[in-house]
Amino acid sequence: MTQTPPDRLSNDPRSPYYDEEALVRGIGIRFKGVERTNVEEYCVSEGWVRVAVGKTVDRHGMPLTMKLTGAVEPYFRDDARG
Repeated sequence: MTQTPPDRLSNDPRSPYYDEEALVRGIGIRFKGVERTNVEEYCVSEGWVRVAVGKTVDRHGMPLTMKLTGAVEPYFRDDARG
């Protein structure tokens, strides 16, 4: 596997951007220089993350999310710098 995380990644198995191999390896996200642990999906090239809004879920049981824009820096947690 490459040392660079995917440009876009989602936690939702129904998404075309879901990558189980990358998620098992462990992805960390720095958004605007701050470590975020509640990111559901991100896109580096477009500069946004989707974060869970508390523990609220929609009628299908999926977490409600909010799209935030800014600098996104994904990294693999098993890297020496992560």
